[in-house]
Formats: sequence, C-alpha cells, structure tokens
Amino acid sequence: MRTHRKLAVATATALSLTGGLLTLAAGPAAAATPAKYADDFNGDGYRDYASGWGGEVTVTYGTATGPGPKTVRFTQDSPNIPGKAGDAGGYADTFGDQVANADLNRDGYADLAVADRSEKVGTKTGAGAVTILWGAKAGLGAKATRIPAKSGIGFGTALAAGDFNGDGKPDLAVTDVTGTLFVYRGGFSQTGTTGSVSKLEVSPSGAHVLEPSVIVAGRVTKDKATDLYVVGQGYEHDKMVQAAWFVQGGSTIKRGKYTTYNASQVDFGATGVIADFDKNGYGDLAVSDKPYNKGAGSVVVLRGGASGPTTSYRLTQSTSGVATAATKNDRFGWGLSAGDTNRDGYPDLAVGVPEEESGSVRDAGGVHVLRGGRSGLTGTGSQWFTRATAGVPGSPADSEMLGLFVRLRDFDRDGDADLLVSGDLYRPGVLLRATAQGITTSGASESELDPAFPQ
Repeated sequence: MRTHRKLAVATATALSLTGGLLTLAAGPAAAATPAKYADDFNGDGYRDYASGWGGEVTVTYGTATGPGPKTVRFTQDSPNIPGKAGDAGGYADTFGDQVANADLNRDGYADLAVADRSEKVGTKTGAGAVTILWGAKAGLGAKATRIPAKSGIGFGTALAAGDFNGDGKPDLAVTDVTGTLFVYRGGFSQTGTTGSVSKLEVSPSGAHVLEPSVIVAGRVTKDKATDLYVVGQGYEHDKMVQAAWFVQGGSTIKRGKYTTYNASQVDFGATGVIADFDKNGYGDLAVSDKPYNKGAGSVVVLRGGASGPTTSYRLTQSTSGVATAATKNDRFGWGLSAGDTNRDGYPDLAVGVPEEESGSVRDAGGVHVLRGGRSGLTGTGSQWFTRATAGVPGSPADSEMLGLFVRLRDFDRDGDADLLVSGDLYRPGVLLRATAQGITTSGASESELDPAFPQ
C-alpha cells in the first residue's frame, strides 16, 4: 500500500506548480475587461483553486478569506467535457495531471486548460489532448473546447500559461512526450481557434534530448514577456541526466540555454518555481533534485540574467541554518512553492520533505521555509514545521508524508503568503498563517482543500 501510494502521489505532483503561480497583468482592453486574477473562474473577484489527477479535476471556489465551501469535480464523463473518462487505450487516465489557468479569451472570467497526454484520439492511443474549460458567472463546466493538437504523441505532457510574447494576451505552452514545445498565442475562442503557434525543439541538431516533466513559467529577464523552463530527463553521452531548458519569451520565442543540474540521476517527478529571490530584477528558477545524495534531496537554484540562466547554487538539509539533517531518502524538494511570508519584499521558498522521520515515526514528513534575501535563498532564519511542531494540528503519522504538496499564497489577503501543506491523499492538510515575522502556528488549522494542491 505504501509503495502504491507513493506512485500515486508522484504522478499528482507534476501538476502542483505548473502555471499556477502566475497572475497575468491586464493587457489592452478587449470586448470585455480581462479577469483581475488568472484563477477567478466565476468573476466574483476572489481567487479560486483548481487541481487534478488521475482523470479528475477539482475546483474549489474562493471567498474573501480563502477557499470556500463550494467544490466541483469534473471528469471527461461530465456534461460538456470532450472525450471519455478512462479512454486511454489501456493506460491510466491522465486527464488533469497538468492544468494551467488564465483568462484565455479575455472575457472577464479565468479559464482552465486541462491536459491529458494519454488521451486516445480517433484510433490513435496516447495521442494526447488539451481541453479548455471556459469560465463564466456560474463558474467552470458550461462549455469546454479542445485546442488543435500539433503533435500526435503525448500532446499535453507538460502545460503552462503565460504572456510569452509580451502582447498582453495570455498564451499556452504545451509539450509532447518527445520534448517538442508548442507555444499557442492568444487570443483563444470557444470555437477552438487560437493565435499562431510556434514550434521549438531543444536542439534541432540532436545534441540534446529532453523528455519533459513540467513547464515552469515566470519572468526571468527584464522585458514584459513571460519566460519558461522545460524541466525533465535528458540524455548526454548515452546517459540519462536531469536538465532544464530555458526558452525566452518575446515577440519571437527564442531557444535558450540547456542546463544539466544532475549528471548521474533523473527525477521523473521534478517540480520548479520561478521567483526573484535576491530582488536583482531577474527571476531565478528553483528546481527539485530529489535523487541527490542517495535520495536525501536538494533544490538547485539557477540565477536569472539578461538572457536566461547564469550561475547556480544548491540547497540541502546540510546547508547552514537549515533544520534537520540530510539523510538517505528524505526527498528534500519534493514540493516547492514561492511567496513572501514576512513582508520584507523578498520571495521565500517552501520546501517539502515528505520522507523525513519525526522521532521514531517513519515518513512523517515536514516542510522548510527558506528565506530570500540580497544573496538569494539561504538557511539563515529558515523555519521547519511538522505535525510534532507546537501548535500544528494532529500528530505525526507513519507514511503521512507531510510535504508532498506545498503552497504559499496570501489566502487571507493581508499582504503575506500563508502556507498550505499536505501529505498523502487520505488526510487533511494544514494551513499555517503568516505574519510580518513569518509563518506562525498561531491559529493553525486543518484544511479540507483538495490535497493535490490548487493552482
């Protein structure tokens, strides 16, 4: 059971950060005013929460204080959703494994793009599909449309939203299983039309090959366009490695630097987030490297620069100031999320460690909060939370794996990012509020918000 659970949540992890940290700025006026938030699906002014895994998408609608009581679930058997649930030609249904949100048709309601790399299209098993669930006053579900696929093998393996050409309209970035990247420019319509599509390969000469796990979108350079990294498994000298391929946004989407950050092992559930941790004007990529040091895990930070990644550094539980010790199979870095938890203007990083022991309780898990600052992320002033931390609800439980999913977001809209953390799919998560001094356990509560964690 424990092994099965880990395989299940490994699959779910890929969705937890894709596209979800990006709130698009409103561009030039269209027929209606674009949504203020890229995840306000019903246009009521509150951010909503979408997650998916294993053929099902869950949407929880927001309120002034965070997640509200209204939750809706969709499968491909739901009314108005194209396709058929479980129709994957013998493979697991991956509808919802990757989701991304933006007001794609700029009508004042955010929309949700849902990928299904396993979808059978016609007679072709595993062709893949990306479906847009259109927002409306009543929320998602009244209408859904597939975008035209530009590949017939694993289309939708990775997915992200952003303004990749800087024209004020949200775009979609999609990969297939081979690592080919397709950038669909806005605008999108409910009839299925899109703007023009750019196609890029990591290395047309074949010098590099990349099998993607996730697309991480955000501002890296100082222009107004969203940039992205395609993170996944590469091949060098007949050996599998872990790599991040930078793609620079702009009027012309540019193929950028390919960085190998683990030359001996691969991480099939890699996650990442872009934030300007040192406030130098360039976005940095924090990416998980869980196999590092016999599975103790690490986070690699690729510093941003004028044309993409520059230097890098690595954080582990052996980094000065970080609580707990680095031990085999802790999986430091499994869940990642960025946000300013103490109002100092620097983004901080929540790092899940799901297989950390708590006393004699194995795989109880926990989460670190690492501080951003002038030098970037460090262990100085970091915080560590488990079920055994005073004020945190509950007690450590065998194989709960707290830290599989982490999310920093200003749920109560008071100016600092609160911490939502969860473990396996069977227990509630924990919501820890933030203050000007950082995350606190005062007022901590358990959260029933879907633990596969919202965008």
